[in-house]
Amino acid sequence: MQAKIVKAVVLLAGAGLFAVYQHFQKPAEPGAPARAPSAQVQTANPGASTAQAVEQIRQASRNPDAKFWTTIQGKVVKLLKDDRDGSQHQRFLVEIAPDITLLVAHNIDLAPRIPVAQGDAVTIKGEYVWNNRGGVLHWTHHDPKGRKGGWVEVAGKRYE
Repeated sequence: MQAKIVKAVVLLAGAGLFAVYQHFQKPAEPGAPARAPSAQVQTANPGASTAQAVEQIRQASRNPDAKFWTTIQGKVVKLLKDDRDGSQHQRFLVEIAPDITLLVAHNIDLAPRIPVAQGDAVTIKGEYVWNNRGGVLHWTHHDPKGRKGGWVEVAGKRYE
């Protein structure tokens, strides 16, 4: 019985935080593209709340052994030069929370370049791996060997 009460309280608290968040958002200008909230993250544990998922990424950024599959939503904050060493990767930074920015390394030898621009809302499925700047998401494309692969969604289109 106590577990049900705790779940109900957590659910209500989450709903309350979401309502407060939505209340303080600036209204969208007419004709402006929709933007995803920057703090939404979903990990392999679908029951994890947004706050728990962000905390998982935050903790992983301090753990050199961290490596897991995740799906994130955020905003492209910077386009970087392609990495041309070895397999070529398109690189850009995505803010998933006010204090968390992840590097996305999308293999353009295996998948098409993603038409992203600074300010775009994106949803990305890939493998999180620790690096000394907070983490990198890679495998954001299909795997030609049939293993688990990821994708990038931008402007309503999914790129695998």
